Amino acid sequence: MGYKHSVSTLARTGGYLLFGSLIVRLMTLGIYPLMDTTEARYGEMARIMYETGNWITPMFDYNVPFWGKPPLFAWLSAMGFEVLGVNEFAARVPHLMVGVLILYLVWYAAKRTLGESMAWLATGVLATTTAFIVIVGAVMTDTALTLAVSLSMVSFWLNWQNKSSWHGYLFFTGLAIGMLAKGPLALVLVGISLTMWLLPDHRWKRIPNLLPWKGGIILFLSLTLPWYLIAEWKTPGFLNYFIVGEHIMRFVVSGWEGDLYGTAHNEVRGTIWLFWLLAAFPWAPVLLYQVCRKSNPATLNTIIPDGYIGYLWCWMLAPMLLFTFAGNILPSYVLPGLPALALLVCAYQKQKPLATCVYRLGEITPIMIAIIAILLAFNLVGKEAEKGLLATWKNDPSNVASDLVYINQRPFSAQFYSQGKAEQKNLPLEAILNEQQRSSYYVIEKNKVPEGFIWDKQRCDLISENQKRQLVHCNPPSSYVQAVSRSRSEAEQEEL
Repeated sequence: MGYKHSVSTLARTGGYLLFGSLIVRLMTLGIYPLMDTTEARYGEMARIMYETGNWITPMFDYNVPFWGKPPLFAWLSAMGFEVLGVNEFAARVPHLMVGVLILYLVWYAAKRTLGESMAWLATGVLATTTAFIVIVGAVMTDTALTLAVSLSMVSFWLNWQNKSSWHGYLFFTGLAIGMLAKGPLALVLVGISLTMWLLPDHRWKRIPNLLPWKGGIILFLSLTLPWYLIAEWKTPGFLNYFIVGEHIMRFVVSGWEGDLYGTAHNEVRGTIWLFWLLAAFPWAPVLLYQVCRKSNPATLNTIIPDGYIGYLWCWMLAPMLLFTFAGNILPSYVLPGLPALALLVCAYQKQKPLATCVYRLGEITPIMIAIIAILLAFNLVGKEAEKGLLATWKNDPSNVASDLVYINQRPFSAQFYSQGKAEQKNLPLEAILNEQQRSSYYVIEKNKVPEGFIWDKQRCDLISENQKRQLVHCNPPSSYVQAVSRSRSEAEQEEL
């Protein structure tokens, strides 16, 4: 009776963690701006896709194709804009819905293997894993990639346990989603996981007859190949850059200089393991403690399928093993392995039960999410988007007939919140002002204003500023205005 009560309590705890975390994340989606650089960059590409109706090639800027990632991230946010208008909530909520699908896959896998009570606990653990709940509510590519890897890994395991053509085809569907989410990386992550698990005990001998290879490959190609061919036809050079550059050079060359769209990241080799410890908070210490402690004799006969725990370890470790010797990495790269972390915690809970109160650690995460969202909304974390500055620009009556110019650096959030009207000029400030030919708004970083420079108050007015930048409205030089007036007068006289 005591054990049954404990299991029931674990299920309730998991349910509370799951729904509490999702509700808090949903409520915070629209209260803070799209942040530079990742979210604002991908959000702007989705906005351009929505505006132009070009659903084939994501655009880095108008008429500048983005070859760095497949289009699934942009499709998701652009569909949000279609339904809800262009705003932060619409950009983010489709990615959160993908996260809910991942949670369902984890629930389904745990229910089939460990029982329904453990299924609720697994989803609660995953929903309160810091990196998971943050990233699935953000405009990024990693959520869709994690859905792809999770679908393939869960389907493969269930097919291994009870051969089913349905699960076999879902395995290939997951690979196809991965190809549209982030490219061949999905195949590599699934391949590493399965190779490590299949090699011991000659498990690999079952592979030829396990999956519906012919039909599955046809399904995979029919879902992926059309977009890749059309994308290359629309913007020749895409395949070379994406396959060779993004998947070989970016991986092996730290600080790769071939990146067309930004600065490559340069981390110390092995940093991915530190990223995992932070991303898996607060559950990484719990998992490590579970591994080290002794089993309870009363639970030694707990039925867990042979190879299940090893399968989950292979799945979880694959991203870290792949990126251990890569310097060009981000913390989000560990995300595809986090569903396996949640399933592992529950598998060890089945074998080596911990007190239910341990799982209340997950309550930290939604509280932390709410606090961070509020701090971002009020610009209290030192990370600022251009939303506030450009809200002032939008409300200024002169903006309709004026240019909006960012001097030397234009953040992606400036493009998004100006609806693509912000342009960038890479010239000295004085040269730009001397060559000005029409009313313009200039945005410049405060520390980039030349020493000793003073704005001409007869031409320019400071409209607004934030912690980092100034927004200044300037009329063209009087000499230019006089020249324009003289030319108009001469033209009118010729007509007479």
